[in-house]
Amino acid sequence: MNRFWVVFLKEVKWIWLNGSLVPWADAKVHFLTHALHYGSAVFEGIRCYDTGKWPAVFRLKDHVARLFYSAEVFKMEIPYSQTQAYNAVIDTVKANKLRECYIRPIAFYGYGQMGLNPIGAKVDFGVAAWPWGAYLGKEGIEKGVSMRISSWVRPPTNVMPTNAKVSGNYVNSILAKVEAIRTGFEEAILLDNNGNVAECTGENIFIVRNGALITPPTDNTLKGITRDSIMQIARDLGIEVREKLFKKEELYAADEAFVTGTAAEITPIRTVDNKQIGFGKPGPITKKLMAKYGEVIHGKDKQYEKWLDYVK
Repeated sequence: MNRFWVVFLKEVKWIWLNGSLVPWADAKVHFLTHALHYGSAVFEGIRCYDTGKWPAVFRLKDHVARLFYSAEVFKMEIPYSQTQAYNAVIDTVKANKLRECYIRPIAFYGYGQMGLNPIGAKVDFGVAAWPWGAYLGKEGIEKGVSMRISSWVRPPTNVMPTNAKVSGNYVNSILAKVEAIRTGFEEAILLDNNGNVAECTGENIFIVRNGALITPPTDNTLKGITRDSIMQIARDLGIEVREKLFKKEELYAADEAFVTGTAAEITPIRTVDNKQIGFGKPGPITKKLMAKYGEVIHGKDKQYEKWLDYVK
């Protein structure tokens, strides 16, 4: 298993930045950009899939809405409407002639003032898109990944706004990710300050017990859009879904476990702290959800057509 799966950028032609498409190499910011020094940015991760007729961006309106929700944490006023942000994503995919890609919109406090108070600072907004395969590796999708319980704790929402996609939050995730990689694992699971399983470095987590799907509530974790999609799909398939807190011991004893996220999609968990989960490979409910999710994102199930925004 490749524990050191690294994602390299595949350059395309255009990035949408502050109202226009600019060449990839020219999409630059100043050294004294506020967000570079203080993490004062909000962003989204979105995927576009080939449906056989047109590329389709998955749940784009929901992602744009969450981006603007995250901006409210800073009282950041993005200088574009949600409709304009939506169109910027579509235009970026279209201009680069991408059939499948990962999309990164970001709004950030830019150049012009320094110090912790960002009020009145310029807000920049951009969208990049590029081809990107399985975040945790193709082998991870097929066989599951190895995880560890991190020594780092996911902070509560009165310490950091963990239910928003704020760039500064991800220092916590980076610390946990590096710790996992350096100790021989592929991903980390963070507990909350009460010892409950919270989420992973960039993914929500699910376990399966006695045929039911269980996931932590999102009181102090990101309200994942892929998480929400899987919960809806599972219920439609007749699978019981429960949101409840659980400890790492219940994770160890799970019949199956997997993570969800835009980048990770659905990735099974093979082991946690070197303890085998279930049979140590993707279980039947995980595989069933992976298969249905694949149909949904590629436009093969009309029931979920509302989740697809086509790039015609």
